[in-house]
Amino acid sequence: MLVTLREVLKDAREKKYGVGLFNTVSLEMAKGVLGAAEELKSPVIIGTAEVLLPYASLEELAYFLVPMAKKASVPVVLHFDHGLTDTKIVEALRLGFSSIMYDCSTDTYENNIARVAQMVKIAGMFGASVEGELGHVGANDESAGDDSIYTEPDQARDFALRTGVDALAVAIGTAHGAYKEKPKLDIGRLAQIAETVPVPLVLHGGSGLSDEDFKNCVANGISKINIFTDINCAAAKAAHDNYSQGCGLTDIQNQITEAVKQETMKKMRIFGSAGRG
Repeated sequence: MLVTLREVLKDAREKKYGVGLFNTVSLEMAKGVLGAAEELKSPVIIGTAEVLLPYASLEELAYFLVPMAKKASVPVVLHFDHGLTDTKIVEALRLGFSSIMYDCSTDTYENNIARVAQMVKIAGMFGASVEGELGHVGANDESAGDDSIYTEPDQARDFALRTGVDALAVAIGTAHGAYKEKPKLDIGRLAQIAETVPVPLVLHGGSGLSDEDFKNCVANGISKINIFTDINCAAAKAAHDNYSQGCGLTDIQNQITEAVKQETMKKMRIFGSAGRG
């Protein structure tokens, strides 16, 4: 069934488990993610991000993601992640996405609030949920140790109250993409934010964290965890491992789907969402 972040994250926050967002760029990946959710009876968030649109457009993805989400036997949020432009966010809403993330984290604090608050009003007209971001979840080639990119607890509360967001992505030391070295997560900061902020918290840059890292984050206030790199790499490895001379796409499609499904189920078990759908 197609739902918003409000439905799935309220329960996750109350019962201290995490719901995964698994971004997808193909039908094979989508079948793997939704197959995992149904097998484990787990709520799930599926979608894409603006930086992934060169690989599959919003319109192409919506053609199969919307009906697949609606007919699923578990709660499915269809989410447009890291929306950077108003045009693409509104396109996602018109195509039937039930949730959007408006990333204004590199703008000034007041501009971030003003822009996200306006988007909350727009998304509300479509019945969709909105995620914002405060602090900056960087890339792995950015310099470490810059405290200015971390989320401040009091500011996070102010941001959530003034924007009306349904979820807030926080910066506690994670980064997007594959990690070059072990990330240093500020769990104490996360716990403080969770006590202060009235909405569910989101962890970006999740691929590559250890099982213990994930469990610590969920135990200390994270309700939504974004994953792409791990399932993307699982899909590529399955294609590589199952290819032989003269092999066609149809000979490896099911193996790609199965690899994504297995990696997704692994994450769902770690996050604690299995059996919650």
